[in-house]
Amino acid sequence: MDYTPLVRGMFERRALRTRHWGRDGEEIQQRVLRSLLRRADSTWIGFRHDFASIAGSGDVTARYARDLSPVEYEDIRPLVMRMISGERNLLWPGLCRDYAQSSGTSGGKSKFIPITRDSLHRTHYAGAADTVAHYILNNPQSRMFCGKGFILGGSFANELNLKDPRIHVGDLSATLINRCPPMANLVRIPSKRIALMSDWSKKLPRLVRMAAKTNITNLSGVPSWFLAVIKGVLEQNHTDNLHDVWPDLEVFFHGGISFEPYRQIYRSITDPERMHFVENYNASEGFFATQDLPDSNSMLLILDNDIYYEFIPQGKTPDDATGIAGVETGGVYELMITSSNGLWRYRMGDTVRIESTDPVRISIVGRTKCYINAFGEELMEYNADKALAEACMALDCSVKDYTVSPVFADRGRRGRHQWLIEWIKAPADIEAFARRLDDELRKLNSDYDAKRSGMYFLDMPEIITVPDGTFSRWLKSVGTGKLGGQRKVPRLSNDRKIADQILNVIAASQS
Repeated sequence: MDYTPLVRGMFERRALRTRHWGRDGEEIQQRVLRSLLRRADSTWIGFRHDFASIAGSGDVTARYARDLSPVEYEDIRPLVMRMISGERNLLWPGLCRDYAQSSGTSGGKSKFIPITRDSLHRTHYAGAADTVAHYILNNPQSRMFCGKGFILGGSFANELNLKDPRIHVGDLSATLINRCPPMANLVRIPSKRIALMSDWSKKLPRLVRMAAKTNITNLSGVPSWFLAVIKGVLEQNHTDNLHDVWPDLEVFFHGGISFEPYRQIYRSITDPERMHFVENYNASEGFFATQDLPDSNSMLLILDNDIYYEFIPQGKTPDDATGIAGVETGGVYELMITSSNGLWRYRMGDTVRIESTDPVRISIVGRTKCYINAFGEELMEYNADKALAEACMALDCSVKDYTVSPVFADRGRRGRHQWLIEWIKAPADIEAFARRLDDELRKLNSDYDAKRSGMYFLDMPEIITVPDGTFSRWLKSVGTGKLGGQRKVPRLSNDRKIADQILNVIAASQS
């Protein structure tokens, strides 16, 4: 039975509430900030900064920015660890039992982001509902609820020796599945028991078997990790097209990493006349934006889901931060958030481009610490993703994962970028791929082009093919990842640390 007609009206009304955000956005954001401050005024941080007084002030945003300094994760790590140990009312009211372990792409020790009950329901689940709402509104022919959604998640495996079994630390997706309302479990797979398994070697075949015998209409997950499951499903059914297995499949809700390097491979295994791809900006810290317009490269910033946004202009300091009223179309900003998971003026480390201001739509540029400027080339993550996608399309190949690091000038050879790439389908000619990749990078980035001009400062990219499974083994070796989790491979680095670690993993596996 198709239940889509029964719920269509509810989802369409939810989507239509955003139609006036261009006009009312600043007022909505001020209400969100006042609400957050008032609900947390009796906490440790609320007393310390007199949240009650800030919330009652005439210009709440200006007072808030003046009275609280921006923080990064290391600034609040001691407080979060006290929360994990069972202390109440520190950064948010009550006891927090769920934490998302995430390394992001910045390296170093893992972060443990509080997932409070308010943030779970008002931010993460609400954002997911917004994604479905806009998809339903944009696709009147959708039959999404004639089958089930396949949600690929992680587990509660973590690096802490927890004494309290009521405290859960692990992938965000594990918490989302574990706390999922019972009714939602009726329209999704896999079962909670399989979804939360930490041993991927046992989990993968169970996922494949369950998925292959279920009518799947929608997928949700990280593009790179989903490919492992999809490969198994296709092989089990002796086909190269997912619609042969799931005739009613119509949409992939993806996020976590850029979709550009994976777009071609997903198009090649689905029917383009029947398949939609919807991008989300969701992270351990919150669900921030969703693609509300079909065939768009931008995402609508969600303004009423318990998150207050500030934007630091690229190259500026937090003193120059502005709310949504001060952003400009085309501007690139570092994102700073305040939310009901106890993050107050928290610097995400992500950079976004403002694609429109009426309402605010954004695209993800990358990480503030994820770029290469070893030779003055100012290569950003979105440049690398786009160039890689174009080169793959031109040479009929596809990438599973990659990272790029500089190789500095030595023994008469110029410096260069070294690309470590794990392929889904390798190009027939690696040198031709390197040349095409270089051409695309030069088109996209004038600083890179200038440094490559005449090859005086920067040599051609060096492509190193790494064995299948290398990045997964490296993530495990540094204690920051498992398949299906929230861990991401850093795309660009300014030094050799990550590249040398990965090369050492390869050498160890071959010895």
